Amino acid sequence: MFKKNTIKIKKTMVQVISAQNISLYYLKEKFNLHLAVDENFFNEWFENLPNISDPERQQLDRVKTNYFSLIERHAVSEELVKMVVLSPLLDLASFYRPPFYVETEESIEIRQEDEGEVVKGRIDVLVLKHQFWLLVIESKSTVFSLYTAIPQALAYMLSNPYPENLVFGLVTNGSEFIFLKLLKQDIPQYALSEQFTLLKRENELYKVLGILKNIGQVLS
Repeated sequence: MFKKNTIKIKKTMVQVISAQNISLYYLKEKFNLHLAVDENFFNEWFENLPNISDPERQQLDRVKTNYFSLIERHAVSEELVKMVVLSPLLDLASFYRPPFYVETEESIEIRQEDEGEVVKGRIDVLVLKHQFWLLVIESKSTVFSLYTAIPQALAYMLSNPYPENLVFGLVTNGSEFIFLKLLKQDIPQYALSEQFTLLKRENELYKVLGILKNIGQVLS
């Protein structure tokens, strides 16, 4: 009688992690992501910003007025943030026109094959040029702090299928804005801009639009 040989197949359970629930510590430990120490690593948010014209300033003043009219009644949802604040900014920055185009609710995942982990999520707004990622935008309701959105945005930026290219990010809750820059290469590095807010007397949407325009020019 022949003895039957049995082959045991080891099944690996894959753990799915939502991008909304990760931390900067997790990204550092799992993906070796580090904060850049060079102050000039991210100078696109403060150097050589284009001028904002008077008609553009008038339109941005209207956006700010519309936003404060809304929050007088209730907290502004993520969808309203995109409609009332973000969409006019993208329009004025010319991201709705060639050579750029915009995708929404883009699904992403980052795999850690050795550890059986997959980070999954959906990018709110993705600006591309010829398939290359340029700008990842994460919007939140007015009740959220921007700092809770930064790890999520960085996770999305790490999933860029073109790791040799730098990618920019923007997180906003309608009244506050922080820009991000990520370069993967050998050691992934990122940096943050200052935080811009509509709570100041000066309309800081002028600066936000200037940075968006500058990013478009740099990547063109």
